[in-house]
Amino acid sequence: MATYDLLLTGGTVHLPGGAAQTGIGVRDGRIVAIGAHGDAAQVIDCTGLDILPGVIDSQVHFREPGLEAKEDLESGSRAAVLGGVTAVFEMPNTKPNTDSADAVADKLKRAANRMWCDHAFYVGATNHNAEHLAELERLPGTAGVKIFMGASTGDLLVSDDANLARVLASGHRRVAIHAEDEERMNARAGERVVGDPSSHPVWRDDESAMLATRRILTLARAARRRIHVLHVTTPAELELLGRNKDIATCEVTPQHLTLAAEDAYPRLGSHAQMNPPIRSGAHRDGLWHWLNQGVPDVLGSDHAPHTIEEKARPYPASPSGMPGVQTILPLMLDHVASGRLTLPRLIDLMCSGPQRIFGIVGKGRIVPGYDADFTIVDLKAKWTIGEDWLASRCGWSPFTGMTLTGKPVGTIIRGNRVMWDSELADSAIGQPVRFEAVEFG
Repeated sequence: MATYDLLLTGGTVHLPGGAAQTGIGVRDGRIVAIGAHGDAAQVIDCTGLDILPGVIDSQVHFREPGLEAKEDLESGSRAAVLGGVTAVFEMPNTKPNTDSADAVADKLKRAANRMWCDHAFYVGATNHNAEHLAELERLPGTAGVKIFMGASTGDLLVSDDANLARVLASGHRRVAIHAEDEERMNARAGERVVGDPSSHPVWRDDESAMLATRRILTLARAARRRIHVLHVTTPAELELLGRNKDIATCEVTPQHLTLAAEDAYPRLGSHAQMNPPIRSGAHRDGLWHWLNQGVPDVLGSDHAPHTIEEKARPYPASPSGMPGVQTILPLMLDHVASGRLTLPRLIDLMCSGPQRIFGIVGKGRIVPGYDADFTIVDLKAKWTIGEDWLASRCGWSPFTGMTLTGKPVGTIIRGNRVMWDSELADSAIGQPVRFEAVEFG
């Protein structure tokens, strides 16, 4: 009888204590030995490759139910594993919204045997479900609560301080925040120029973001509730969040670290339109400054696809959002190759960081007892993002044609080789992510 179900050999393994040339033994979907050798039912030779903990993308919009023309749970998760992502947290702005126990149960049922990666679903806060959120956030397969302070779909908008305080008072887990100030954006709607998406960051300006972030920090401190501020776009916010790390964690996206308004809007038009907006090169450089100071805790893709036909509408009728779950790791590996950040910092942002701040059980590190989730990469591969590689139903990416250094080669989830050399396994095996707050009270 084989010693292991799976043995990874020959690769550079990124352990909590640093990188090592060693083998990994897997049994029953979990890591059982570092420095492993011997018999195995399956052996994968990773010579010349780097073995990272499984990458976790803690912000995606897969659009199901109700918006499947843009994306669904199958196609979005297929894109994820092709990009080296082993687990995702999916957002609640679907139709209907994910704002009840029944809606969470429906998503979990839809995901079974269809999602390629492991998954959890956010519950959306509303003015109507605030008092029930303490129960909803404890549902199995639930990533926590998401608050939209600025424009969203249906009634997923909690913009005033009184209702925000009600939401924060209900429950204990970390709350994810979209921090843009609804009142200021409504007042500045006249700044939008028809047909000119470069006016998007003029309308949704720095102060719209900063005002909301200041407000939610004040409210969170009063409620003694931990928060997680998503897709931060201004250096001033990161400086402020850095002074409030006792109560707040935060996320940046590869889009805001890679694109700059001066080039993106003339070149991409509404395909560069997202919320919060792509801002100037100076903003991008400021985000990198604070990233290398250690302030952001995670990287999220904010994968938010729309069809090419929808994006072709003249601004501001064009919807905001762009796909990103398949390109998040390749883009960041390219930034590693160019020296903008180190590989250990990338692992902290995309693997151990999400595990730490969300209390994920058994993921984010390569240690015995943890799930056998691995993202295997070729740090030296030079390649170009082509449309034929993209799996998102929307069929486009703002990064098509970009030449990168560093590519995901394999995605292994609980010991199952789900993707290798851009080829998928025969079936989807994604399961709900487990959380300490749910499993252990």
